[in-house]
Formats: sequence, C-alpha cells, structure tokens
Amino acid sequence: MKINNILSAFAFVFAIFAASSCGDKFLTVENPTAQPIEEYFTTEAHLQEALVAAYAPLHWTDWANGQYNPLMIMSDIMADQIWVGGESKTDNQYWHLMMNFEALPTNCMTSLWTCGYSGVKRCNDLIQYTGWTKDAGEIDSEEEKLILEQARLLRVYYYSWLWKFWGNIVYYETNLEDPYLGTQYTADEVYGKMIADLEGAIALDALPMRQPDTKAGYLTKAFAYMLYAEIVMYQKDESRYSKALDYMKEIITSTEYDLVADYRTIFKPEGEWSQESIFEIAYRADGQVRSYDNVLGAGGTILPQLIGPYTLSEDADDHKGGWGFAPVRKETYDMYNAADTRRSATCYDVSGKTYDKRYQDTGYFLEKYQGLQSEYNTGDGAPDMRFGNNYRIYRFSETLLNAAELALASDPTNAKIWLNRVHSRAGLTDTVDATLANIKQERRLEFVGEGKRYWDLVRWGDASSVLVPDSYGYRTNTWSESKKYLPIPQSEIDAALGTLNQNNY
Repeated sequence: MKINNILSAFAFVFAIFAASSCGDKFLTVENPTAQPIEEYFTTEAHLQEALVAAYAPLHWTDWANGQYNPLMIMSDIMADQIWVGGESKTDNQYWHLMMNFEALPTNCMTSLWTCGYSGVKRCNDLIQYTGWTKDAGEIDSEEEKLILEQARLLRVYYYSWLWKFWGNIVYYETNLEDPYLGTQYTADEVYGKMIADLEGAIALDALPMRQPDTKAGYLTKAFAYMLYAEIVMYQKDESRYSKALDYMKEIITSTEYDLVADYRTIFKPEGEWSQESIFEIAYRADGQVRSYDNVLGAGGTILPQLIGPYTLSEDADDHKGGWGFAPVRKETYDMYNAADTRRSATCYDVSGKTYDKRYQDTGYFLEKYQGLQSEYNTGDGAPDMRFGNNYRIYRFSETLLNAAELALASDPTNAKIWLNRVHSRAGLTDTVDATLANIKQERRLEFVGEGKRYWDLVRWGDASSVLVPDSYGYRTNTWSESKKYLPIPQSEIDAALGTLNQNNY
C-alpha cells in the first residue's frame, strides 16, 4: 500500500490553484502572490506545482459541484450489471434517468463535464508554463519532454471522458479567452484530434513503462498505450488496430506488469499499485483533509460511502455501511461459476447481516470498492470521505484481453494464451477458445464495477440487444444510437450564447 505522492503534493500547492478549481471560475488562474504569473511559472519548482495541479481533477469526479459522479459508476449504471439503488428513484435522480436512457439537459450529470474541462484547462496551462520555464533556461530538453508528455496524455484522458459521455463537444488545445466560446466538433472530429494529440505525446517517449514506487500515481508509457487502445477500439478505428496490438504486446513483454495470483486481493488496500496495476486514481494520503467544503483537499473518496449497505451493522465482517447505491444485480452474481474467485471479490453478499434494504436491493453490493472499518481514516476530513480506496483505471488483465481481441484474426495462438491467462487466474480449470464471444464473456466477468461494460456493449454493437427493459420495471427504455450521448447540460448551452448545439436525446 503506497501513499499517493500526487495527492500529498497537491495539498501544498492548493492555494495557488484554488481559483482554477472545478467551480465557476475554472477558466481563470489567479496568482495569490504579487509576482506576475508569467514570472512565477519560470522555475522548475513552480512548474512542478502546475504539473500536480494538472493531475488534481482526476480526484474530483466522486464529489464536486454538488454532484456525486464517481467515474466508473457513472458508466456502469447505464449497463446491465448493477442497479442505481439509493433511497428511491428520486435519490440522485439524474443517475436513474441515465440508467433508463432518459437524461434531461436540466437533470443530468453536469459535474463530470466541468471537471473534465477543468483538467483540459490545467493541462493547457502546464504546456504554456513549460514553454516559459524552458525559455528561462530552468529546464533542459529531456525534462521539457517529460512534462509535455504528461500534460498531453492527461489532456487526452480528460477529453476522453467528455467524448465518450457527450460525443459532440468543444475541443481546444489553447485556452479560450473572454467570452470563452470554443468550436464544437462532431464526435468523429474530436476523435481525430484526440488521437493526433495522443500519438504526438507517445512520440515524445519520455515516460518509463512503469514508475518506481516513489512515483506511484504518475503516468507511464503503459498508461499511454492503454489509453490508445481504449479510444481506438471504442472508435472502431481498424486502421490503428495493428499499432494498438503492438502496444499491448510491448506491455506484455516488458515484464514490468503481471497478473497477481489471487484476484480477491486486487481491490484490497494491500493490492494498491500491485504488479497488475497500470494506473490508479489514488485517494490514500497522509493528513487526509478532504471534505464537502474542501473538495480539493488531499486524500479520501466518498465512493465507499455511496455504495455501502445502508445502516450495516458494524460487526459485519469489517465492512462499513453506506447509502445503498449501486447494488449488484442478482443476474451478475449468478453469471459466475461457483469456482470463479471473481464472484466473491466482486459481489458482497449481505445475506444474514443486519442492514436496511433500499431501492433496488438485491442482497449484493460491489465488493471491489466497499469501505472497511479497519481502513477507515479518522482524520480531519468529512466522515463520508475518509476512505482511501484507489480507483483502478487500467489493469494488466485488460492489456491481455485487449491483445486477445485485437489478435483474433492475425495471431489466434497468442490470443488464446492471453485469454486463458485471465480465465485461469480466476481459479477456472477449463481452457477456452479464442473467440470474440469468449473474450466478451471474460471481460463481462473481469471488470464488473470498473467502468468498462457499457462502453464495451456500445463498441461491439450489442447495446441495443442487451440494454433493454427488464422484468422488474426499473429500465423501461431500450438503448438506441440516439441515446449514445448524454444531453449537454442546459447551463452550458445557455452560457454558450447559441454556439453550442444540443445532442439528440
């Protein structure tokens, strides 16, 4: 278990960047010193502050701007493995509307939009500040490339949030000026711009395949490769599949990553930054102070509070209660073979335990991000945010399954090997053939609650046949291409003064 160096550093530079938070003034940086910003950001030490600030919006999605938008859950509620839950279908109502493909511009996810653009803004700042620092002779060319590669990778990653959820978005690589109106592009055009930026970042070749433990939480070459494969496969850009496969093979043969032996340890505290972890958004930090009125403070996520069983008895095997969101569907539990170790690592079975059932209760909750009494931080932050669960964004098992899918036609022998490495690790003794159907099934079992399933169904063309009305009356609508993108928040439409077109919804 490692302390998140980025979060710890951010606690010290927060004052400088508070005005560029995910609030209304996120387009403005105000320097609290008397020194002009053009002079302040001309030293390596101050450039490092800007680098830390560019990473910071990664941590905001769980709670910001009055909304709970934990990154993985916001896509998974639109898939078929978890429900929304909560007190009722009016509790976090915009989640329930998203689940039923009826989100409204006036009642939809807005915070992640703002957090994403906050990240873009800070990355653009960092690129500009790097130029100033280089001109001042304070960094050499290698350090410049190291900073620029991280800035551009983060920028693509932030844009990927916006692109996948909203598609037709405003895209810019130089920060907008008053009146802050940018050009809206189609989703395909945005993809073209993102992939060009990503390929340019990868070409800088400044990052290591894996960071040393002392720099856990910073980007790596493996992160860049996984991001490349993710957006290329989602776009179904077959012209880049070969390159994506090469990148997966490079990660596999690097020996820097491997599967952990026991799947059940991955999401435990001791599993953070394991040999399987390619990238995590880290919430564990010394001196945790994050709270509702200090959302930019260091340490702590509210996700375990959101998804814990409501009023769970404190003697319930170390698990801590929460608000009852994101219960796991019974069908999800039932899809696992009894010998599959992923079942207990994914589904927290609360049968026989004392708790209050809430809306859409199934008796199963998402074990991967449950809060533990033994790990509950008693620091100065808000009690709801005293959890140090890191979000697993990319794991080596995804590298193997990406490679298997990409190699089905060109290298079926290795595709079968890579697929069965994941399959066997789960404790299953049979061998499966390398088919798309088997790869789909393995991803379905492997990544519950990790924000993969919905995007997989969309890119495979399976969403309209899988995401259909259920027998419980919870989902009454069927997914269609017109529901691929969320409506753009009405507040953004209004602020754009007629320059931003609304998505179909």
